[in-house]
Amino acid sequence: MPSDLVIVYHRQPYQEVEENGETRLIENKSPNGIVPTLKGFFGRVDHGAWIAWKLAEDPANPGFERQIEVSDAYGDYTVSRLPLTARQVHEFYHVTSKEAFWPILHSFKEQYNYDPVDWPNFREVNWAFAEAAAAEAGQGAVVWVHDYNLWLVPGYLRQMRPDLRIAFFHHTPFPSADMFNVLPWRREIVESLLACDAVGFHIPRYAANFVSVARSLTDVDVVRRAPVEDALISEGTALTERSVPTMLEANGRQVRVSVAPVGVDVDFVHEKAHSAATEAKRRSVRAELGDDAKLILSVGRTDYTKGGVQQLESFERLLEENPGLRGRVRLMHVSVSANRGMAAYADIQNEIEQTAGRINGRFGSFEWQPVALISNAIPFDELIGYYRAADVAWITPLADGMNLVAKEFVCARTDGDGVLVLSEFAGAAVEMRSAVITNPYSNRSMDSAIMTALSMEPEERRVRMADLREITRRLDIAAWGNLHQQLFDEIGAERARVLKSA
Repeated sequence: MPSDLVIVYHRQPYQEVEENGETRLIENKSPNGIVPTLKGFFGRVDHGAWIAWKLAEDPANPGFERQIEVSDAYGDYTVSRLPLTARQVHEFYHVTSKEAFWPILHSFKEQYNYDPVDWPNFREVNWAFAEAAAAEAGQGAVVWVHDYNLWLVPGYLRQMRPDLRIAFFHHTPFPSADMFNVLPWRREIVESLLACDAVGFHIPRYAANFVSVARSLTDVDVVRRAPVEDALISEGTALTERSVPTMLEANGRQVRVSVAPVGVDVDFVHEKAHSAATEAKRRSVRAELGDDAKLILSVGRTDYTKGGVQQLESFERLLEENPGLRGRVRLMHVSVSANRGMAAYADIQNEIEQTAGRINGRFGSFEWQPVALISNAIPFDELIGYYRAADVAWITPLADGMNLVAKEFVCARTDGDGVLVLSEFAGAAVEMRSAVITNPYSNRSMDSAIMTALSMEPEERRVRMADLREITRRLDIAAWGNLHQQLFDEIGAERARVLKSA
């Protein structure tokens, strides 16, 4: 059955588990991830499809089930699975995406590794995604492509199916032209993105950077600009923009440039925050800390972009320069490895462990350890309990497309208390201006920010948290979805006008 909406994403919209020799599909573990929101769009159309890859020992095996029909709480939809070998996945995802693209997107040129990239493999995988999307899409359907792993899909898809409405959303930062143009394949990537009807980003800065890159490589005209709404302006912070291009003309076509920050499911977090289990967890954490102690909570992945080592070094200086805090403040540092097989991430994990060990060795005692380092993922229900128990959430990435942990913390604080310390290089900083904003590249800024948070008076904490909760509610995941639905409708109306005039 032809689909009105085709979502193209590198992973499947569920997890597969083996039980008693049978494969069962279950929901993804991350309740605030993007996957549940994307599946929610299937309820808005007669039929939808999802394109993803699935590991296959032999892609030519006739027994490989390339398509399955799924019926769940989100609706009825087709999942088209592309059979990729372990080598293809390694080259496409771990090498090209993570060793070449990821460091450039986050402006870490020194981590960039071009030599092992198998570009023909990346093209081949992207072509397979495009073919699958073209086969599933009905006439004039919306095909929504997600993230940098699939940069070439829009260009291929436009060749195959010029009738389609093609949208792309970028989930990471998008760097300046000086940084992006380090990539040898820059022109091919940008020309593919300019084949879209709409290209979307979290915040205005990333959109402006994309337009700057496009203008450096191709003949592109900006035909429309718009002022940035007040909700996305945080005065004096690194990523703030005052205006943003919203329409380009490229190769005789108009390309919309959209801005929509991804949010969290506020109602879901509220429900968890009010549960008896969460309250029990909060009480047990506070009881273990003691009446006068304060808990600083840091949650992120083990990645050189997350600034984990710099944060630990700031905490070490805090204890060194403020002896009165010893025994009275504890840092719970959660750093979960997402790519255990990659040397760059293993090096960061080792450095984090060494730094945390040094701090505990220098300042710890039998009764008190200043750093609790956790390298395993914490179940979401339990994490909400830690959000509720913490005095401060310390979220200081060196670069981050958005950062949903900061938003989860704010949503969980239904008590209206707590302080968020947030890096100005996280996309979320442009909207969460009532956080204590800090520059993680500056020792003075980092040290001052955490001291400010620890010593903040209750009235100021509550005023800041009220503002943070209001903006997080306003720009929640539903708002993100509604903005994109509006965008798809506008593209459809414009397409209808063009066809009618022709």
